[in-house]
Amino acid sequence: MPNTLNFYNNNAASFYADTIGVDMSELHAKFLQHVPVGGLIMDAGCGSGRDAKAFLLQGYRVAAFDASPELARLATELLGQPVDTRSFDQVDEIACYDGIWACASLLHLPESALPEALGRLWTALKSGGVCYFSFKLGDCEREHNGRHFTDATEARVRGWMAKLACVASLECWITQDQRPGRAESWLNVLIHRSTLRPAKLITGDREHPFLPQLYAAIAHADEIDFTVAFVKTSGLRLLLPDLQATLTRCDDYAKNQPKARIRILTSDYLDVTDPDALRLLLLLQQQGAQVRVFETAGASFHMKAYLFAHFTDSRQLHGTAFIGSSNISRQALTDGLEWNYRVDYPADDGFLEARNRFEAVFHDPRTRALNDAWIDAYEARRLPPLRAVSPGSDETEAVPTQPRSSLRHYKL
Repeated sequence: MPNTLNFYNNNAASFYADTIGVDMSELHAKFLQHVPVGGLIMDAGCGSGRDAKAFLLQGYRVAAFDASPELARLATELLGQPVDTRSFDQVDEIACYDGIWACASLLHLPESALPEALGRLWTALKSGGVCYFSFKLGDCEREHNGRHFTDATEARVRGWMAKLACVASLECWITQDQRPGRAESWLNVLIHRSTLRPAKLITGDREHPFLPQLYAAIAHADEIDFTVAFVKTSGLRLLLPDLQATLTRCDDYAKNQPKARIRILTSDYLDVTDPDALRLLLLLQQQGAQVRVFETAGASFHMKAYLFAHFTDSRQLHGTAFIGSSNISRQALTDGLEWNYRVDYPADDGFLEARNRFEAVFHDPRTRALNDAWIDAYEARRLPPLRAVSPGSDETEAVPTQPRSSLRHYKL
C-alpha cells in the first residue's frame, strides 16, 4: 500500500487529468436511484473527486476522503469543501450514510485486508442503505506500474462479503473501461442493507445501537421532539448533520412539504450538559429549531424521550416514540448498554400521551429559551460531577487531529 500511495502522490496531477472527464453517469444513476433525495453519501477513496462532484450537483450531501494527501488536496479544490486524508482502516462511523460509493478504490488493498475494510464500510451504512464497489475483473493479486491491485470475480466478492450481516441483496455486473485507449473489464457491485426491523426494545451495545433507530426516524419525520437530562458534545455531533438536513430539506429537496419542526429540551441537572453542546444547539436554533433548558434548582430531571411525528399525504398522523435510558452522548447512542422502548402510533396510543406530556414540560415555567446569556451564566456557575452519574456523562471531546468528514463538513 505505501508504494501505491507514493504512486498517487507523485502522479496526482496526471491521474486527475486522466479521470476527471470520464463519463460515469450510467453508474451514478444506477446507484443514486437507491439513495434518498438529499441523502448523505460517503465517497470512499474519492480520487479526483469527480463522482463526489456529480453527487453534489444533483443535490446530495457528500463526505469524501482519500488516502493520498495530494489527491485529497485536488479534490478539495474541485468540491469546494474539505476532503479528509484517511484510509479504510480509519473508517469508524456507525450508521451515518445513506449510500457509500467506493469506485476503484478498495481494489488497492491486499486481499487479506478486504473483509475488514468492507466490514467498516458496512457498519458506517445506515439501515436500508446501499454500497457501490468496483474492481478490475480477475482472480489474483498483482503489482502493476508501482501500484498493488486485488482483482475480483463475483465469487471472490461474495466470499469477502460472506460475514456481513443484514444483506438484503447483492448484484454484480461487468462494464468496460470508459477511458480512451483502455480495454479493461470492471466488476461492479451493488449491495443493499436490509431495512432495520422496528424492534420494540432496543437494548444498546455495538450489536444493537440506538443511533440507527434515531437516524431512520429523523429521515421520515415532520415533527421531532427530544427531551433528555443532558447533552454531550460527542453525542450531539452524531445527530447534527441529520437534524440540519431535516430543517433545510424543504428548501432544497421537497418544496411542496412544510418545513420540519424540531424542538429539543434538556436541563442543567447536575451540571452535566456541555456548554459547547448548548452552543451547537443555539446554532441549530438559528436554523429554525426550538431549544429550551429546564432549570432544575436541585430537583431531578431524568427524562429521556425521542418523539417523531409524520403526516401522510392525507394528513393522517403516524408517530414513533423512544422512551428509555439514553441521553445524548456518544456512548449512550452507539455502544452503551441502554434500553429504549419503541412506541408506534396508531397501533399504540401511548405515543399521543407522550406527545401531550412533552408539550406540558416544554412550556413549563421552569424552562428557559436557550440564548447566549443563559449559556454564559451556566458556564460560569457550572460544577460538573467528579464521577460519572450516567453512561456518557463524563465524556469529553478532544480536539481531533483529522476531523471526520461526517462531522466537519456539516458543522453548523
